[in-house]
Amino acid sequence: MPEYALDWILRTEGLLQSSDLPDSLLQSANLPPAVEASVLVPLFQMDGEWHLLFIRRVSNARDRHSGQVAFPGGRRDPADKDAIGVALREAHEEVGLSMRDINVFGELDVYRTSSNFIVTPVVAQVPWPYPFKPQLTEVDRIFSIPLLWLADPANHELRDRPIKADSTANPGSAKVVYFSSYDGEMLWGATARMTLSLLKSLHEGDIKLHES
Repeated sequence: MPEYALDWILRTEGLLQSSDLPDSLLQSANLPPAVEASVLVPLFQMDGEWHLLFIRRVSNARDRHSGQVAFPGGRRDPADKDAIGVALREAHEEVGLSMRDINVFGELDVYRTSSNFIVTPVVAQVPWPYPFKPQLTEVDRIFSIPLLWLADPANHELRDRPIKADSTANPGSAKVVYFSSYDGEMLWGATARMTLSLLKSLHEGDIKLHES
């Protein structure tokens, strides 16, 4: 792994929260049980540099996360064996990644989204180049961002954002992570938090990249 200056990950207050929901809402008895889900956090090497793969969701008025940048993933089905199985299945369905082409490195800490999902991020290496096949009803674009760019603290900030959960009309606001625009795409919210969690795990050695 290149020489990343990642000490800021641990020093900067508010970056490594396990949810964008306010503590008052997380502790509320009115919050319904969360739905289990997983995402694949796909890394690949291109020209000797690590990149992180993202999707942009299709715009859909019925989708709360319409048009947002995300990782491939979705809710757990009864037939899924475990969190990794969910991530592999969803990556195959959404971007056409064959399960045999995914080399799993490990899992990150679970994250509770503002839409009340408990998400397990599964970190893996995928081949590059690759004949991705986006599921057109869900995925508008597949793109990547260099890991070195994501690891630069100049490229993100915390912003106050009103949080509206399904269980209450007035939960207040929370500090939400926003990255700078990259190639016309805006990485923010839960996916941005999971990206920071990945950087922390790389910094601490919990996730190790295997140079090819």
